[in-house]
Amino acid sequence: MIERLKALIGKLETRTLVLLVALAAASWLFLVVAGEVSEGGTDALDRELLLALRTPGQPSDPLGPSWLEEAVRDITALGGFTVLTLLTIVATLLLVFHQRRREALIFAATVVAAQASSQLLKAFYERERPALVAHGSYAYSHSFPSGHSAMAAAVFLILATVVASVEPRRRTKALIYGLAIVSVLGVGVSRVYLGVHWPTDVLGGWVLGASWALAAWLLLALTEPGKN
Repeated sequence: MIERLKALIGKLETRTLVLLVALAAASWLFLVVAGEVSEGGTDALDRELLLALRTPGQPSDPLGPSWLEEAVRDITALGGFTVLTLLTIVATLLLVFHQRRREALIFAATVVAAQASSQLLKAFYERERPALVAHGSYAYSHSFPSGHSAMAAAVFLILATVVASVEPRRRTKALIYGLAIVSVLGVGVSRVYLGVHWPTDVLGGWVLGASWALAAWLLLALTEPGKN
C-alpha cells in the first residue's frame, strides 16, 4: 500500500503536489477559524476591529465622508449574488464559445459548489451579524462565513487563472492576478466597513473561497490535455 502511494506521488507534478498541500492547508485554516468563532474566542478582537472603522461615539456611522460610504457600497456589490452570477454565466458562455469546455465546466461547477457550501456553513454556524446598523438589502442571512467574501475569492481567483493561462507575458499575468486579489480584498473589507460582517466572517469567507479556487486549479491541472 505504501509503495503504491509512493508510486502515485512520484507521478504527480510539483505543481499538483503544491496545490494539494495548499488545499489541505486552506481547509485546515478554515476549520481553525471556524472553531475559534464558534467558541467565542474572536469576539473581543472582532468588536475592536469593527469599531475601529466606525465614528467614535457613533457606532452606526462608518468613518469618512458620505461619498466614501457610497463608494464602498458599490465595491461590496462586486461580491453580490446578482453580479457574480451574471459574471459566471457570461464567462462560462465565453469559454464554451472559445472551445474551452473543460475550463467552463470546472469554473461553473466550482462556483456553484462554493455558493452552496457558503450557505450550508452559514446555516450550520448560525452566527449573528453585528447589531450596529440596519442591514437592509446588504444582509439577509447568517454571518459566518461571509458569502460575499467567499464568492468573490472563488470567482475572481478562478477567472484570473483561466485568463492568465492564455497570456504569455509575465507582467500581464501579474496584473491579472493583482486585479483579482485587490477585488477580493476590497469586497471583504467593504463588508466590515459597512458593519454587516465581523472581520473573522470575512477571513473565513476568504479562506473558503480560496479553498474552492485551489480545488478548481487542482482539477484544471489534473485534467490538462496530455495528462495520463
